[in-house]
Amino acid sequence: MLILIRRLLDPVVKSSRRHHRCLVTGEPFSEFGSLAAATKQASSSSARDGLGIYCKMHRRCSFNLDRYDLLFALKSATSVKDPLIVRQFHAHVFRLGFGGDVYIATSLLSAYVATSIRDARLLFDEMPDRDTFTWNVMITGYARSGDVDKAQDVFEEMPQRSVVSWSAMLTAYAHSRRWVEGLSLFRVMTMAGKDGPLIKPNAITLSIVLLCCSLMGSPGSLLGRSVHGYLLKTNVEKDSALVNMYAKCGVYKYACLVYSAMKRKDVIAWTALIFGAARHGYSEEALSVFETMKEESVRPDELTFTGVLVACARTGMVGMGRRYFNLIKEYGLELQIQHYGCMVDMYCRAGLVEEAHDILQRMNLEPEAAIWRSFLSACKEHNRFDIVEKVMEANASPKCMESPGK
Repeated sequence: MLILIRRLLDPVVKSSRRHHRCLVTGEPFSEFGSLAAATKQASSSSARDGLGIYCKMHRRCSFNLDRYDLLFALKSATSVKDPLIVRQFHAHVFRLGFGGDVYIATSLLSAYVATSIRDARLLFDEMPDRDTFTWNVMITGYARSGDVDKAQDVFEEMPQRSVVSWSAMLTAYAHSRRWVEGLSLFRVMTMAGKDGPLIKPNAITLSIVLLCCSLMGSPGSLLGRSVHGYLLKTNVEKDSALVNMYAKCGVYKYACLVYSAMKRKDVIAWTALIFGAARHGYSEEALSVFETMKEESVRPDELTFTGVLVACARTGMVGMGRRYFNLIKEYGLELQIQHYGCMVDMYCRAGLVEEAHDILQRMNLEPEAAIWRSFLSACKEHNRFDIVEKVMEANASPKCMESPGK
């Protein structure tokens, strides 16, 4: 029997002796059942490994399953994101008699949300007991599938909402570019205490609201200032989000003031300030902030370099752009499509069409349609149709054949 257990466990996890003893005797193991512990350990390396060990041990071992065994196995099934596996596990749960367990049902709902929102809704409607977390899972599922209206319907049907519920709905509006509706919902949230229990926004909620304000641009700055005042009253620190909001709304002066008052300036705050300066034409200021950032020994990330290259492209700083582009690899970072796009845009703005073509040839990523349009427009503007012919002869992506005017 021990040989059989070892054959089952060794390919998946390095089980302890106590695992083996519990598997043979059926005795409980520490905080969870022995099967739950083994499945959890296997799932930490691979979701399919976790499911594999669960299936093998369930077939060949005699001890009874409990809630924890199923919860860990369900977590692995969710990570696999295979609707067939989730459906089979659903049937397995009912056969074992755990269909009425609210925790098991909610875990099943999360698995369905990751694979099939239609099946998730069917399960949701059949659940006899639904807590606030269950409703939140359904809101998030609809939001991720792009159906914000259905998410709103679920939100309005909720018998009781938590701050997580409001944050999930705000996130759905923000990701679907329905920023005005999101800000209107936040206003309703702040007045919810008049007719029911007071819902106090937390740091996550306020971050989402500031994101909506920043994505709206200049019109969002007014509400953004109100949120800033609320943060000061409640001593909630969201300085990086404030810098990002003011910078994107065009109130660069306020972004600098918040940035200067920050005790700890992380890479997010530095990057937000660089992007804000670059987008509003303050390229020299953006590069100055980046140099100061390096002096402060703050390591830039890929997004930071995108902001720097945007600044170089918009003011024609070709030499500086080349220098910073080469610096990306020196920091051990990977070149992304945005970096190549900035370089192509910079060369095209400067009339250096051949250099832009060289970048396109050296790219290890498939150029996006916007990059090709920018390149072809520059070729047309500078009468470099010979380069266009080279591109066509090289069997470039069909996207590059689109008209620059489209």
